[in-house]
Amino acid sequence: MAGNIYLIPVTLGGDDFQKVIPEKVLSQTKLLRYFIVEEIRSARRFLRLIDKSFPIDDTVFMELNEHTGDTDISDYLEPAVKGSDIGVMSEAGLPGIADPGAKIIALAHKKKIRVIPLAGPSSIILALISSGFNGQNFTFNGYLPVRPAERNSRIRELEKKAHEGYAQIFMETPYRNQKMLESVISTCSDDTMLCIAADITLPSEFIRSMKISEWKKNISSLNDKMVVFVLQ
Repeated sequence: MAGNIYLIPVTLGGDDFQKVIPEKVLSQTKLLRYFIVEEIRSARRFLRLIDKSFPIDDTVFMELNEHTGDTDISDYLEPAVKGSDIGVMSEAGLPGIADPGAKIIALAHKKKIRVIPLAGPSSIILALISSGFNGQNFTFNGYLPVRPAERNSRIRELEKKAHEGYAQIFMETPYRNQKMLESVISTCSDDTMLCIAADITLPSEFIRSMKISEWKKNISSLNDKMVVFVLQ
């Protein structure tokens, strides 16, 4: 009988894992000895965080990130085929969202291996539900272009869709957050609504929705924060 693929949520940062990860999820995670992870070092750190005696040396880690080719993951599910359960973990939040874990999940379905999602935090969903924006119709756009001209053009496209009633969610790496905020403020019209959700679930959490005209008067410092932007 084949094993199962468990989609393991991890924290969005910080060490207070019991605040955001259900006990049932923690118990299941501690039983696993095979993991497909975005980054091995952070996966080991999380496992040691939830269980100081976790047998890291007796655990198999298979790395799946943006540099991993499709041929490289062809054997990753062999333990499940032979009857062992496997956990899939992102660096933060839920695997499969803004994360390469979707590749292995799709392969599991092809091989008729059961996929079991476990409840946990998603910065994207938490940002949306706390924004006050349209939770019926929305799009997650991932990361926008880095070059200013291309980024501004993309922001204008997202603003148009937002005005049509579709909340537009996107992210940026921490060290480029301030540039992203400046681009959004300078590109969007004053009446466009922007939610900035920073450091969700952490003690430094900051979530606020305001018109662009209001943000212009209250530009926040977003450097070194994990931020999700939402337009409407």
